[in-house]
Amino acid sequence: MLTKEQLQQVKELQTVCEKVGGFQLKLNEDMLETRNEESKEDFFHYEDGRLVGFLGCYGFGNKVEMTGMVHPDYPRKGIFKKLFSAAVAEVKKQENTTILLNAPSTSQSAKKFLNRIPCTFEVAEYQMKWEAGELHDDPAVTIRPSTSQEDFEAEIQLEVACFGFTEQEARNFNQRMKELNSEDMFIIEAEGQTAGKIRVSETNGEAWIYGFAVSRELQGKGIGRKALSKVVKIESEKGLPVFLEVEARNAHALKLYESCGFRSYHSQDYYKYES
Repeated sequence: MLTKEQLQQVKELQTVCEKVGGFQLKLNEDMLETRNEESKEDFFHYEDGRLVGFLGCYGFGNKVEMTGMVHPDYPRKGIFKKLFSAAVAEVKKQENTTILLNAPSTSQSAKKFLNRIPCTFEVAEYQMKWEAGELHDDPAVTIRPSTSQEDFEAEIQLEVACFGFTEQEARNFNQRMKELNSEDMFIIEAEGQTAGKIRVSETNGEAWIYGFAVSRELQGKGIGRKALSKVVKIESEKGLPVFLEVEARNAHALKLYESCGFRSYHSQDYYKYES
């Protein structure tokens, strides 16, 4: 687990890099704050006692996403290459793991690094913020906390059906999420039956929506829009801005989010590392 001092150093470095670079880094703060002590997922580089380089790894099933940064005062010193090599060596201890490198779409320094290593473009992802829009409040669709083993098993099957996880990957991932207890996990019900799931993370005065899924056989019935509306209403009434992420190639989800009042404000690119 990262110490408060380390978290503060990472945030300070992030602020400098984003200000100079004119982009936003995706550092998954909620995951940084709830690290597993048994895993080595964060890599640091110091110069004269000052944090000038950082790389974080984030596991999602059989995929590990990597995001990092180097202070703009320390360019072309091989710092990020060193961090990346150490992270890859650690991840390779796991079997059948895909490494995805995450970079802001507008970051020129990231593109230069990616051009020097064996990788291929995988997908673009939009960050979206709820601005305004009609919220559909239908009592036939409800959300409630995920509490039972039955709820847990339903979440597993939704991960497998909607996100391409294997059952074991989904089980491991969801078990870790529950143990970390860093996000609120909800079950979506339609007419009293389990229809989907959604997670909400409240971090640094913001609400982020993750893991939003509706059973395939129930899609296209407006259940997702109504459930999403309820979550947005709950969080916005707390005074929190509401955000989510969606892959650019997921046209159906993108259309749904836009119809609920979400607007894209930033994008991230993902590259698959060909080790």
